Amino acid sequence: MKIVRGTKNISGPFPYPVVTLGNFDGVHAGHQILFRKAAEIAREKEGTSIAFTFEPHPLKIIAPEKVPPLLTHFHKKMELIEACNIDSVICADFTRKFADQRPRDFSKDILKEKIGAREIVVGFDYAFGRGREGTIPYLKKMGEEFGFVVNVVDPIQLDGLTVSSSHVRELIEAGNMESAQKFLGRHYSIVGPVVSGYKTGQAIGFPTANIDTSKVQIPGTGVYAVRMIYQKKSYDAVANIGFNPTFQRDRLSVEVHIFDFNQAIYGKEIEVEFISRIRSEIEFESKDDLVVQINKDIEQAKTILGELD
Repeated sequence: MKIVRGTKNISGPFPYPVVTLGNFDGVHAGHQILFRKAAEIAREKEGTSIAFTFEPHPLKIIAPEKVPPLLTHFHKKMELIEACNIDSVICADFTRKFADQRPRDFSKDILKEKIGAREIVVGFDYAFGRGREGTIPYLKKMGEEFGFVVNVVDPIQLDGLTVSSSHVRELIEAGNMESAQKFLGRHYSIVGPVVSGYKTGQAIGFPTANIDTSKVQIPGTGVYAVRMIYQKKSYDAVANIGFNPTFQRDRLSVEVHIFDFNQAIYGKEIEVEFISRIRSEIEFESKDDLVVQINKDIEQAKTILGELD
């Protein structure tokens, strides 16, 4: 899959370009349908499937105080889009100037002249341009003027709820990893470098990898059965997200105790897949009580992960 950073670097012409538009944070089940629809049309027309997205998240420019933690960082998003058979991603630099474009200017300058779009694939609630003035009826009108067909995908529902990044985020914040997995079409994961922590786990016999999670959506506090992925290999593990109340810490941390693993990974980037929440965070009266509970957590995590296999 080819990745183009910045609209000034678009170099067409593309054979019969089929473009799907959106921010695509999380690349959830609804997004995946858009990608596969675009790829299917392009394949039938011997064309090129293109995902047009943005970096950074639009809210970071429009309303920084409202920008949510990301469900996927850039490289993970690209990996997930590629898995849906998209040929090329165009990632626009989302600046104030880009945000202030009129919908007609975007349709003419980007979709028609730079990409040469022949078909567009969007979700039912798509809007674009300055102040989201470009509605789907308006996009269809632009298609009539500039020569592209607009395909609108109906809302995708699971358990009676519409699939959306905001709902996925709510599930993750609640620690409901099983439901999040259904809406995402995969286990939710976070990616980050291993950083130095308090070394509390090591002191009580359970060394942990502490993850820098400053740029991603973290699941709710508690203990989770997880899988750690490092250098394309997967390892069973248990993770604690919280403030370590037994040791009276005041900083939220994500600590992963990896089973049967003794490699030095400080500073290395790892991925942690969250499979199931085992319990909430608890303050224990003593370290010994904590150790007893950690052993129980490990056994439960092993059972959960074993059943997953």
